[in-house]
Order: sequence, then structure tokens, then C-alpha cells
Amino acid sequence: MAELEVALIGAGGIARTHLPAWAALGARVRLYAPDGRAPALAGEFGATSVNSLREAIAGAAVVDVCTPTDTHREITLAAVAAGAHVLCEKPLALSAAEAGEMADAAEEAGVRLYPGHVVRFFPAYARLRDLVAGGGLGRVAVARFTRTGRYPTWSGWFADPARSGGILTDQMIHDMDIARWLFGEVVRVHARHQGHLTTPAPEGAVATGTAVLTHAGGAITQVVGVWGPPATPFRTTFHVSGTGGTVQHDSQAHLDLRITGRATGGPAVGIPVGDFGESPYFTQIREFAEAFAGGPEPRVNGQDGVAAVRIAEAAAQSARTGRTVELAPLAPQPTTVPTGGIDQ
Repeated sequence: MAELEVALIGAGGIARTHLPAWAALGARVRLYAPDGRAPALAGEFGATSVNSLREAIAGAAVVDVCTPTDTHREITLAAVAAGAHVLCEKPLALSAAEAGEMADAAEEAGVRLYPGHVVRFFPAYARLRDLVAGGGLGRVAVARFTRTGRYPTWSGWFADPARSGGILTDQMIHDMDIARWLFGEVVRVHARHQGHLTTPAPEGAVATGTAVLTHAGGAITQVVGVWGPPATPFRTTFHVSGTGGTVQHDSQAHLDLRITGRATGGPAVGIPVGDFGESPYFTQIREFAEAFAGGPEPRVNGQDGVAAVRIAEAAAQSARTGRTVELAPLAPQPTTVPTGGIDQ
């Protein structure tokens, strides 16, 4: 793979997972963060710290956006205007309109835009995709995905819906994307959220959300998210049933996929870690890097990022109004999987 010039924007927790992957791939990385944390992080991994967004982007082949969600559009459009490919952390934006603008700009400029939907690269979810796509569960009828972790009070912007979209958008969009990836387009959303939903969020704050997604093929997915107290361990589960059988997964019950977090003795980790073999963050960035260098398309693209924001935006509207939100069906994806209700 040709050596890539990468501008990594941001120096928070997600940047700390992306930078080692770029370093392992031999990329030359320039790091910029407006909060002043870039020099320390750059020094850990042999990256170059720079003093402005313009300096970081200039001459970069790839811009990796690891900043708060409300800044994604501005940085992405600047990168695209400079002719750079973009990896943008999820969600692409707070609204489907902004996400669509970003994707359209990239397409018009002839560059690639990929969203950081890293859950597609976690082994359990990749295996689930293979199982569903291969027909191993027959026609899928119902599915449930849960995601639990500590309330991300380490950065105040997470609790601000105007900056992060709150739990429905920031956290639960992972499983909304997985549901669409597995079972096809979503045409109806009903959601609720409760708990601490505004900024600032004190230590010990709790928020929960639930969304019921109806897919065009008839399958029904429930997505549940929890931001809990500081000692809450990170945990994900899924339960998927179809005419051919049922599959279950619990990240804390399977040692080969176990995600660690301390239930006592201090705050739990906020980003999944564990014995995955190869890091899913590395797998994701390697797949993107190969595509940026002219290789095959990765398993997620810009339109997937737009669609996920569209679902999350509908969930936020439903939670706000108490009403179900209907979504016009989108064009089918190139690859399809068996979905729909059980035959009557």
C-alpha cells in the first residue's frame, strides 16, 4: 500500500483509537486539535502536531475527522474542497440534510467519504452479517440490539443534544446502522428517551433510549441504549430470530469477544476494548486505507452514513413528539439479505 499523508483532526478518545492504526499502516500523520491536546498525542505515536486546520489539511490525501459531531460538516467540506478523501467519525452529522450535503460534495469532487461505523468491523457483528446474508436464519422476523456503557461525562459536549444529538444519535446510531445493514431499509421509527438529556451532565447521570424500527421487508428491530453511572461496564448484546433459527450474543458472556470494564473500583472504560484478535478499529482503517489507495470498496460507504443519520433523526423526532415517524423507502442496496416477517 502506498504511504498515505493523513490529517487527523481531534485528539480525544476516538482519535486515540485511530492514530495507532494509521501508524501501524505506515501513514504520515499530521495532527491538529483546537483544544491543544494534539502535541501530547502526536508525541506518543510519532505523528506531527500542527497549529491549524488549514495546515493539517494542506497536501493530505486523507482527512480523518475525530471531533465533536457539530463540527463534522465544516471540516469535511473543507477537506473535500482540498481534494482529500475523508474518514468521518459517526454520526456524519446531526441531520440527514447535512450528512447528504457532505456525501454529495464528496461525490462531486471525486473523493471518497466513509463514516466510522466501526461496529460493522467487530467480529460478532461481521459473523452475524454473514449468517443473515447466507440465509442461515431464514427470513428474519425480529431482532433486538442493546448497547450499555458509562455516561460520557469526560467530555461535556456528549450531553448537549445540539452538539451530539444525545443518546439516540451518538450512541444508538451504531445499532441502527447494523439493523439496516442486516435487514434493509427502515420505513418506520418509534422511539423514546428519558433520564439526563441536557448539558451539563453531572457524574452519576443516567440516560436511556429505545427505538423500534420497521424494515421495508417486514422485519422489526428494537434498539436499546443506556448511558449509566461511572462504574457501568461496557456491554453489547443481540438476539435475532427468523424462520430458520435464533442467534444470540452477549459481549460479557463470550470470552473471545469480551469487552472489559470495571464494575467496581472506579469509572469503567468508555470505548470498547477486549481480546478481539485484530482491533476492529485497525480493521476498519485498513479497509478504508486500501480503498483510498484505489482498492476495493469497504463494507460501509457515505450513503450508509447518511441513511443512519436519517434513522437517528427520525428517532429523535419520534421521542420529541411521542409519534411514530414514517420514512419513505430508499432504493435497495446492491447487496440484499433475507428479511421480513414470518410467513403466515
